[in-house]
Amino acid sequence: MPKSKRDRTVTLSKTKKKGREHKEVIVNSIRDAVEKYNSIYVFSFENMRNLKFKQFREQLKSTSRFFLGSNKVMQVALGRSDSDEVRSGLHKVSKLLHGDCGLCFTNMPVEEAQRLFNEYEDYDYARTGSIATETVELKEGPLDQFTHEMEPFLRKQGMPVRLNKGVVELVGDFVVCEEGNPISPEASRILRQMEMKMATFKLRLICRWSPEDFEVYQEGLQGSDIESS
Repeated sequence: MPKSKRDRTVTLSKTKKKGREHKEVIVNSIRDAVEKYNSIYVFSFENMRNLKFKQFREQLKSTSRFFLGSNKVMQVALGRSDSDEVRSGLHKVSKLLHGDCGLCFTNMPVEEAQRLFNEYEDYDYARTGSIATETVELKEGPLDQFTHEMEPFLRKQGMPVRLNKGVVELVGDFVVCEEGNPISPEASRILRQMEMKMATFKLRLICRWSPEDFEVYQEGLQGSDIESS
């Protein structure tokens, strides 16, 4: 009886001793999942929010399992070439594991998985360094959206404000952020107080693998590019 590819010993010689056992657990867990689920998806994410993702994962826990973490460890688990892949064609999946991405193992029908990922979108407050999606400018005059207790806080964020008869007043026009530019720590705090959510947590499917076929979803990724990469 031929030896299963899955039984091949994994060497993580380039990894540090600390955490090596944890990485080997991940490799083995991924290889177990390869055998248990019908399809494997690579997905990318924007503006990751751990709590939101945990809720999404909980929603699908009866049919799916997710892996996030080191792309290199996930590549080792699946196999990085046709000579060490654990199932035929999985090295193509490995080549698409780069950047902010993860693996989803699932028994969901293809149409349902595509719908859930493509429709998922959640808004949250922008963090420092994220790119502003619009310009926010406050005009000189009273700021009715802020209580008088907020005046010291707003002043610390660089806003030219004062109290006028108990009302927070802007003594000059103030640009909180500009579209296309990174959001500063001060701007991030002001936008939160204004309840303006500029970050959109999105999940996008990159590819799907099954024992029968392999499909790339994102435009610009061609099968020939995967083979030659």
